[in-house]
Amino acid sequence: MLAFKFYCETPFGQLHAKNKNVIDLAKLIGRTPGALAMKCVNFASLDPAIRESGRSGLGNVSALDRAIWRDFHENWNSLVEDCDLLLDHLHTRSGASPAPPADDLLPEDLDFTGETRIGIVQQRVKQGFFRRSVLSSYANRCCISGISDTRFLVASHIVAWRDDASIRLHPANGLCLSTIHDKAFDKYLFSLTDERIVILSDELRKTNDEFLRKLFLPIEGLPIFLPEKFAPEPAFIRRHREKMLATPRGT
Repeated sequence: MLAFKFYCETPFGQLHAKNKNVIDLAKLIGRTPGALAMKCVNFASLDPAIRESGRSGLGNVSALDRAIWRDFHENWNSLVEDCDLLLDHLHTRSGASPAPPADDLLPEDLDFTGETRIGIVQQRVKQGFFRRSVLSSYANRCCISGISDTRFLVASHIVAWRDDASIRLHPANGLCLSTIHDKAFDKYLFSLTDERIVILSDELRKTNDEFLRKLFLPIEGLPIFLPEKFAPEPAFIRRHREKMLATPRGT
């Protein structure tokens, strides 16, 4: 389970035994770095995005590997929650330094206590997993503009967080976008075809704002940069596109 979570959050090119994060996690779970790296590459062989790119993982995928892949695609919330509990247990058992305190995930100006605070922390942990998984899949690069400064990158939901709890954390429900592209996508000012080609809303296409025209009109009809892992699901894209087409002008 922890190997699969690590696979989700780590760029494909860093799934090797010399990666410090591989070494640290391998020590925590009582495996060698080589064994952990091989397990991650086994998962890669199950990822359609990896296969479509012409790369391949290892050929010795086990039945348990397939079961983990299948089970967590059916319930991403469980992946994050269960792995968080596992990590806490392993850190306690080994005496290793745990991850940064959960309070670091909260806004500094909010004062939550009790169950409310726990709920906020859990939500931030899940959002952190989604962001790391999406950005690592796109090699920390906006799939529209190519911007690679992470201060300007957002893990943008294709199907909005509020619209479907079952896929909130699914990495294939994410696009790595710059902040301005994320805002436009969230407001259904542009969307994608099933082939992941940019299409603009009528509102954006007809805007009189010169900056927006220069920024968005040239990208219409262009493909997005595809991720290394977890390619965006056509069914999720279709839901976003249909909502864009149904959104009244000016909303």
